[in-house]
Amino acid sequence: MPAPCLPFLHFCPQLPLPPPRPAVCRQLAIASSPGRWSPITFSVSRARVPDPPQRRAAVVSGRAVREEQQQWGRAGDEDGEDLGEALDRTRQLVECAMFAAVAGLAYFLSNSLAIENYFSCFFPLPIVISSLRWGLEAGRKTVVATVLLLFTLSGPVKASSYLLMHGVVGLIMGTVWRLETNWIVSIILCSIVRALGACGYVLVSSFLIRENILALITVNIHASLTYILAAAGVNSIPSMDAIYVLFGTLLLLNCAFFVFLLHVLYTVFLTKLGIKPSLRPPRWLDNVL
Repeated sequence: MPAPCLPFLHFCPQLPLPPPRPAVCRQLAIASSPGRWSPITFSVSRARVPDPPQRRAAVVSGRAVREEQQQWGRAGDEDGEDLGEALDRTRQLVECAMFAAVAGLAYFLSNSLAIENYFSCFFPLPIVISSLRWGLEAGRKTVVATVLLLFTLSGPVKASSYLLMHGVVGLIMGTVWRLETNWIVSIILCSIVRALGACGYVLVSSFLIRENILALITVNIHASLTYILAAAGVNSIPSMDAIYVLFGTLLLLNCAFFVFLLHVLYTVFLTKLGIKPSLRPPRWLDNVL
């Protein structure tokens, strides 16, 4: 039936629809079915479409982002290494401060309670441990911190006494053990340093009390030796040079015996702590341990 139009226009004829074509419908159904590809879609998918400018810009920006991430990764590794070194330095300073506090307080309390002779063998131990763990610089820091702490707590006399009698000995022992030197060299060096420290302590005490203690010691040794020789029937009197040689020899023997005991005691103690690879004890002591 013809559709009505406006009053001033004629009726528009309705055109009939074309009849359906079964072959075309079948091809379209096959092409749209899942798992099947039509020749048209296959050819379109294989066609090479040029990259638009937006895609090119995205590729360039992605490459720049990857390069920047790689650079940041390297920077992060460097920052991580710097952070590790800073943490190691912080641990070194903290341990040096703790060892210095332990050594200074132990020496201060021993002097206050008059028990220094019983615990004097443990005074160089914190310096030795600090030198073995962190190197020679850490040992020097521990010595300086301990001396400053004792200078603050007890004054310059106690600080100088600790430095001459124990601090330098611990520093030399830790240095020699850090360098993995033989025990014979270590005992000789530490004995000489201990003897020089004892002489320095005597000189400091002589300056403080305004009296020559070294001369008093040598005079008393001369008098005692003369009395012994006279009692034995010997009419010769030893000279002062012989007295000085005898005094130095006895002092070195005393210091060598003390240092040897320190070596044995510290080796046993540090072996129990697990610092044995840095030590080189003699074979007989190594077999005992």
